[in-house]
Amino acid sequence: MRWLWDGYGIHRDETLPSLKKAKRSLNKLKLTSNIIIFDLLYMRFTALIKTFFREPKGVFNMKILVVGGGGREHAIIKKIKENKAVETIYALPGNGGIAKDAICVDIKATDLETVSDFAINEKIDFAIVAPDDPLVLGMVDKLEGMGIPCFGPSKRAAIIEGSKAFSKDLMRNFNIPTAKYEVFDDADKAKAYIDENHAPIVIKADGLALGKGVIIAETDIEAKDAIDKIMTEKAFGESGNKVVIEEFLEGPEVSVLAFTDGKTIVPMISSMDHKRALDGDKGLNTGGMGVIAPNPYYTPEIAKESMEKIFKPTMEAMNSLDRTFKGCLYFGLMITKDGPKVIEYNCRFGDPEAQAVLPLLESDLLDIMMDVRNEVLTPDKVKFSTDSTCCLILASNGYPQNYEKGLPITFNCDTKDIFIAGAKIEKDQLVTSGGRVLGITKRADSLKEAIDLAYKAADDVNFDNKYYRNDIGHRALKILDEVK
Repeated sequence: MRWLWDGYGIHRDETLPSLKKAKRSLNKLKLTSNIIIFDLLYMRFTALIKTFFREPKGVFNMKILVVGGGGREHAIIKKIKENKAVETIYALPGNGGIAKDAICVDIKATDLETVSDFAINEKIDFAIVAPDDPLVLGMVDKLEGMGIPCFGPSKRAAIIEGSKAFSKDLMRNFNIPTAKYEVFDDADKAKAYIDENHAPIVIKADGLALGKGVIIAETDIEAKDAIDKIMTEKAFGESGNKVVIEEFLEGPEVSVLAFTDGKTIVPMISSMDHKRALDGDKGLNTGGMGVIAPNPYYTPEIAKESMEKIFKPTMEAMNSLDRTFKGCLYFGLMITKDGPKVIEYNCRFGDPEAQAVLPLLESDLLDIMMDVRNEVLTPDKVKFSTDSTCCLILASNGYPQNYEKGLPITFNCDTKDIFIAGAKIEKDQLVTSGGRVLGITKRADSLKEAIDLAYKAADDVNFDNKYYRNDIGHRALKILDEVK
């Protein structure tokens, strides 16, 4: 097996003709460096080599692997396709809608061994690990250890989402603004804390829970029921072995995704998620029912304060703990009367935040991801449009609890702005297979126009049991009207 340096990283190649072709391409770009051939063991020295090379873009037809199978992954894949160097995109496992834009392979995102074997066998040039589960399990470590360059944090860094107890302790120890809290591994002690502090109060399962492990209790009884649900009934499995109990903060919420290579952190356009299942922010928490971007509550003043007190200190804190974070770091913020405070960290692109933010990205996403991986990220490489977007989630009625599956989906519109989440192909027909079926993202000069376009498009997507909120972005529009 041979390897070649193409400016993106080190790539496998088995034929001399292809090497000659690569040389010709490099010569056209007037590169001074020659093609360097390495054996597999030399992959260990990639970090040293990248110190001496600055990557030229667009050299080879690349094979890209995207781990995951939801709307977020669909948004990433559609954006990656814009890079002319990309030849083939594989999605593991992907879904019925993603199959239009990538080759879907039925391998679970959490199956580290099978995913890495696939990456080696298919000679993958670059991998993007998108969901939280494989990141927390160490998928990036596995792939990088086998010579596959990756976008995403290591297992040691992904703990920032994998354990809420860890992230809260990080914030406390490094003076990063957040809600007061305590951590419990005993249900009775947790309930005693409720008796002392009282509702409203927030109960969080320590580990991953598909975005559903946070319960805002309005009464002491609800809080104790939440503790029983999480710790005793194990509604979220082992993720509920510990709970974090937080003070209830008041204020508008803001989601900010940020690219970081561990040395530089570059925030993306802010967004506003709508977590509750029902209009008026009522009902159960979900994975997200819709997003608008940018968030009008995230003013330049708040952005500056967030960078100084939250974003940079978080990156530096992780570095100091030998848990350097490289990838997309998600900041869930609450804008309180005392300024922005962290509600939560995520170790990846938010879903559905990615579906609203990435369509506004004017820079090449793959180029940015490779810069992050190679620790050469610069703010000037990340450019966003001044437009607004609205991503409206179409769900199956009953989500996030019980809902019917296998219902045919039809489109009376162009699907370029549609990101498929819970759907699969059955007998050549796209059918529902999850609670959140798809997201419709519309972009416009104004937020109101983007919202109107998204709701209009919803009428052109049909499946039985279709459900969506009717008030996505209404709170943001009200704020914009007040500013006027």
